[in-house]
Amino acid sequence: MEKKRCNWCGTDPLYMEYHDKEWGVPVYDDKKLFEFLILETFQAGLSWITILRKRENFRAALDNFDFRKISKYNETKSEELLQNAGIIRNKLKIKATISNALAFIQIQEEFGSFSTYIWSFVNNVPIKNEWNNMSDVPATTKISDIISKDLKKRGFKFVGSTVIYAHMQATGMVNDHIKDCFRYQQV
Repeated sequence: MEKKRCNWCGTDPLYMEYHDKEWGVPVYDDKKLFEFLILETFQAGLSWITILRKRENFRAALDNFDFRKISKYNETKSEELLQNAGIIRNKLKIKATISNALAFIQIQEEFGSFSTYIWSFVNNVPIKNEWNNMSDVPATTKISDIISKDLKKRGFKFVGSTVIYAHMQATGMVNDHIKDCFRYQQV
């Protein structure tokens, strides 16, 4: 019998693997949280499958999402990234990646870790929603609005409420698997 999944992943093997192994699993590691944040910012205006297909290219181009290295990128490195056909070549998003790395480090210095900061918005406990259909799942919530506003105040770019809610879903701050998805009870 085939597993029941959230319908957004369709039948694409890469999408299904991401859904089955990553989406909605709580992430507390700063490096992984940064990776998802950067991928989500590049995804703005595009489909997530596009980003997933380029994920390994992003990993190679962005020093394995090492925020300390990224925070030191200069104009030469920015131009190199703009020429890299393996990633999304958007000048504003590339600049945002660098400034977001700097802001990420500042949060770590203030809170001890980005994980401590971001998880505090949900009292360190994943929100478990009970959706029957993907059409019930919101694009934003009051919490994503608050996080977005706070991140922007701290200098982050491309972190609107929709991007932040997608980040919350991806990193397990919220469980938005539909109730009859096999992953709902697992995460």
